[in-house]
Amino acid sequence: MEFPFDVDALFPERITVLDQHLRPPARRPGTTTPARVDLQQQIMTILDELGKASAKAQNLSAPITSASRMQSNRHVVYILKDSSARPAGKGAIIGFIKVGYKKLFVLDDREAHNEVEPLCILDFYIHESVQRHGHGRELFQYMLQKERVEPHQLAIDRPSPKLLKFLNKHYNLETTVPQVNNFVIFEGFFAHQHPPARKLPPKRAEGDIKPYSSSDREFLKVAVEPPWPLNRAPRRATPPAHPPPRSSSLGNSPERGPLRPFVPEQELLRSLRLCPPHPTARLLLAADPGGSPAQRRRTSSLPRSEESRY
Repeated sequence: MEFPFDVDALFPERITVLDQHLRPPARRPGTTTPARVDLQQQIMTILDELGKASAKAQNLSAPITSASRMQSNRHVVYILKDSSARPAGKGAIIGFIKVGYKKLFVLDDREAHNEVEPLCILDFYIHESVQRHGHGRELFQYMLQKERVEPHQLAIDRPSPKLLKFLNKHYNLETTVPQVNNFVIFEGFFAHQHPPARKLPPKRAEGDIKPYSSSDREFLKVAVEPPWPLNRAPRRATPPAHPPPRSSSLGNSPERGPLRPFVPEQELLRSLRLCPPHPTARLLLAADPGGSPAQRRRTSSLPRSEESRY
């Protein structure tokens, strides 16, 4: 696949690996370096055209590979170029393979559900003009070495008949494990507990879980006094030898102590005598023609014969 810009200068190596950032690879020393924005735009153009060609070859309604999809997902694409084909000295692109880790629920041989996160083949395309020349195996083998994974440990998203034949021819992958989704896995996928698959984070042991901090635990150890009047419950020095039997009736209330301390009658009267009279009471006494209370007491104590003198 040819482009109007220099592909050979854009991708110095035969196979280039790109992630979601789509950063241009380092260029060879001595070559002119265009603006970085122009280089990234060229990479985006290559990805869009490769995605369209792959969708057309697989009879898909829309491309599943594009620059925008790459930037929004944590996928990796391997691009294979042809350095020998130099139309006007610009090179050409042979094909690509896109991979990425996905969390899947797959069935094993016993039809048990397993939650795994294996490396998945998401898109694979070799240009029609250079197929059956070993380019597909070269690119696929390079990806396996880079990702450190075996062919039977992969999950393939909606593989085409050509891809299934390719895997059977070069890697003896023939027997598949039936699934209820669009992914295809082969016999041996569950062997060795999937070393390349990303394992889900292990659950923390119950002993390591701390529901509250150490300061909270110290606070819970301190006895908190209940509010009044709950704190006025009677305290007995020694329990009685024979406590009275308690009734089992639900209507009986528990025994409660006095809400306020008992004050003797003499002390209460003494406090009332010492209490100063209210100003209003003084005005009333001043306006009373009968005089003060002391005078009324003296008057009432005299005999009636002497009262008539006044």
